[in-house]
Amino acid sequence: MTGAKRKKKSLPWSKMRIPRCEDFKQWCRRRLPILEWATHYSLKESLLLDTVSGMMLAVQQVAQGLAFAVLSSVHPVFGLYGSLFPAIIYAIFGMGRHVATGTFALTSLISANAVERLVPLSSQNLTTHSNTSVLGLSDFEMQRIGVAAAVSFLGGVIQVAMFVLQLGSATFLITEPVVSAMTTGAATHVVTSQAKYLLGMKMPHISGPLGFFYIYAYIFKNIKSVQLEALLLSLLSIVVLVLVKELNEQFKRKIKIVLPVDLVLMIAASFTCYCTNMENTYGLEVVGHIPKGIPPPRAPPMNILSAVITEAFGVALVGYVASLALAQGSAKKFRYSVDDNQEFLAHGLSNVIASFFFCIPSAAAMGRTAGLYSTGAKTQVACLISCIFVLIVIYTIGPLLYWLPMCVLASIIVVGLKGMLIQFRDLKRYWNVDKIDWGIWVSTYIFTICFAANVGLLFGVVCTTAIVIGRFPRAKTLSTKNMKEMEFKVKTEMDDESLQQVKIISINNPLVFLNAKKFHNDIMNIIQKENIGNQPLDEIRKYEQSTLVSSLSGVCNEEATQPCLNPKCSLVLDCSGLTFSDYTGVSMLVEVYMDCKNKSVDVSLVHCTASLIKAMKYCGNLDSEKPIFFESVSAAISNIHLNKILSEHSRVEMSQELN
Repeated sequence: MTGAKRKKKSLPWSKMRIPRCEDFKQWCRRRLPILEWATHYSLKESLLLDTVSGMMLAVQQVAQGLAFAVLSSVHPVFGLYGSLFPAIIYAIFGMGRHVATGTFALTSLISANAVERLVPLSSQNLTTHSNTSVLGLSDFEMQRIGVAAAVSFLGGVIQVAMFVLQLGSATFLITEPVVSAMTTGAATHVVTSQAKYLLGMKMPHISGPLGFFYIYAYIFKNIKSVQLEALLLSLLSIVVLVLVKELNEQFKRKIKIVLPVDLVLMIAASFTCYCTNMENTYGLEVVGHIPKGIPPPRAPPMNILSAVITEAFGVALVGYVASLALAQGSAKKFRYSVDDNQEFLAHGLSNVIASFFFCIPSAAAMGRTAGLYSTGAKTQVACLISCIFVLIVIYTIGPLLYWLPMCVLASIIVVGLKGMLIQFRDLKRYWNVDKIDWGIWVSTYIFTICFAANVGLLFGVVCTTAIVIGRFPRAKTLSTKNMKEMEFKVKTEMDDESLQQVKIISINNPLVFLNAKKFHNDIMNIIQKENIGNQPLDEIRKYEQSTLVSSLSGVCNEEATQPCLNPKCSLVLDCSGLTFSDYTGVSMLVEVYMDCKNKSVDVSLVHCTASLIKAMKYCGNLDSEKPIFFESVSAAISNIHLNKILSEHSRVEMSQELN
């Protein structure tokens, strides 16, 4: 070995690339989404709509903030803080441009369990009655918000930890039926918790397994203690809210600004209660004193974190799942993307940072997000503008809400949960598409109302995973069968050079929630590649083999990802290997069809079972003018050829008329 030159071993750190300024900019854009959309923000097109939406959102934030603070068993003023700080933080770190973050019924209900357990109402007599230096509130109130802030802090830490572990990719296990059933069950819990205010009853805090039924048992047992004045005012408020909101929905296209009925009702009820002195005359419960201003930040009590870990996990999971569903829905509606992991970071920081400002746990709410849709909001600027109005309420208008009856506030909350409660209508759709998903929905809902939202969510995920694992081994299409794709020319009498490309893709796996997203990505990758229409082709190109578009394998064949389609292309999906699909799979198949249609790509489906055709027609608005389902590949190709000839005839006739 003498005389031979030894090769220098490359040190591990020698391969590391020194971070550049461009890398730091990309990292900032990825972790601070506000930098991405704010640079393209159009003041002329978006500011007016965002301002109007922000004003309407502020009304909802104030009403829900007060009510959800009471639901969380803390002083109402802390709900106003919870409507302010989390919204600002999410606007900076969140990717959902139409997601309204703030106080949330489900997380408030979960944190209330910790508050009532650690600082029960019976301990109020044991605490000192002297007011603290924080807003003049009692030690009892500060102890309660300390527990709620600790739940928010630890829940946010768990969400940030999930972001670090990149667990956002595991959210595919949480299917749409599970989320729908869990949120509906939790909304039922919230309505039940508001029953004591709607009926004007004095009721102890009841929680735990089967607490839902114990509450109604207590109500029927003490039905004579119902306060008639509170019941009538609640019914009147609910009727007014429902009617006006339905009218707003019916005429939203004709009127540019909807009537803020929540705000009008709060003002009218407060003024009426003040003038008639309902608090003393009828014993009607009111919100009470709302102190002005925002106290200086203070760290949550760290010594009780171990005692609230159960509620913290519930807040972290339930809040994230409900918020992610809204973010993904808005992204799909307005055509932008949402990173599941980034949402973990955004909501985690919203809870952690806000906990230092006496905030209860936060998440996105369906009612507020739907409000942003209806008022035409464009970006998170609407949420930031709403924060300005919430700030005005905190410093000026807050004390005027003293006379607001609690039954009116409860009515606003119940009507605001309409979006969640009407998800019962999803049962019909699940029954028609996949009866197993229907069974999962019903069982998840039952577990949620019998125990809690986090228990129902866990049951739904476990049940769904177990069923899919049980169904997959029975599938006959788990062999590594290759897909065939074919491209050929269609020569017509009008244009001998006209090129028609047809890509035939065989789906040889069940299409369920486990692989639906990957299936969509694989199909879109085939479509989005560069056009090879200018490349030379033989008269009939020979069959080329490519790997099965398999979402289970996780790998696409090289030819499957080659550029293949041009604007004149047609796609034939051979569904002979699609043995079964769930609701998510059928929805994704419909989404693929609609996306291809938007890209001017004709899609034909062959060898579809009758149940699949029925489910797809029920699940989406398919093109009814021309057929898309065929019995065989040859029938689909013949239809493509016929459509090509007809379009050429129409084009020639039009050109002749113009000449």
